[in-house]
Amino acid sequence: MTASAHSAQSAEPHGHPDETGAWALVKASQNGDMVAFGELFDRYYEVVFRYVLFRMGDRTLAEDITQETFVRALRRISSVSYQGRDIGAWFVTIARNLIFDHVKSSRYRLEQTTNEIIELSPSTSGPEQQVLDGATNDELLRCVKKLNPDQQECIQLRFLQGLSVAETAEIMDRNEGAVKALQHRAVRRLAQLLPEGIR
Repeated sequence: MTASAHSAQSAEPHGHPDETGAWALVKASQNGDMVAFGELFDRYYEVVFRYVLFRMGDRTLAEDITQETFVRALRRISSVSYQGRDIGAWFVTIARNLIFDHVKSSRYRLEQTTNEIIELSPSTSGPEQQVLDGATNDELLRCVKKLNPDQQECIQLRFLQGLSVAETAEIMDRNEGAVKALQHRAVRRLAQLLPEGIR
């Protein structure tokens, strides 16, 4: 951690918990510390890249959009403030908006993904996760592609990225109840689509 990021962390008000130190890096970045912003980039690049790659299915395009996400984040870093969530959700939201812009501008067809992608995140548990854990990655991704776009995004954020319901709700611009209902429908649909042996 940089000295300025460290001093920013010690200056954080109590009741402003940030176990990861990411918000201390945000504060330092807001004060012009480019080393701190570089640490944020290193910490969140992979999360954003995997999200974009899953949505776009094109590695080169995903790299471009991920880079643009961090350029835009740097320009807007002064506008973000702590709201009890991981800063990663903010980066993913920027990436999501860039994807929408790209799709609108070029009529690019959202081509869901290749098998270059994603191991299942271990950070979620329960019956839904067991259904997903039982599927091979390729089989699962093939079935995810058959869901409607909202269901695809919900499954991707919750299970493949391992985000919380709250973070998923923020990114999808919905309330948490709507995300839970969407997730429930998506998982039930996936269970119907998966071959017998892995349900």
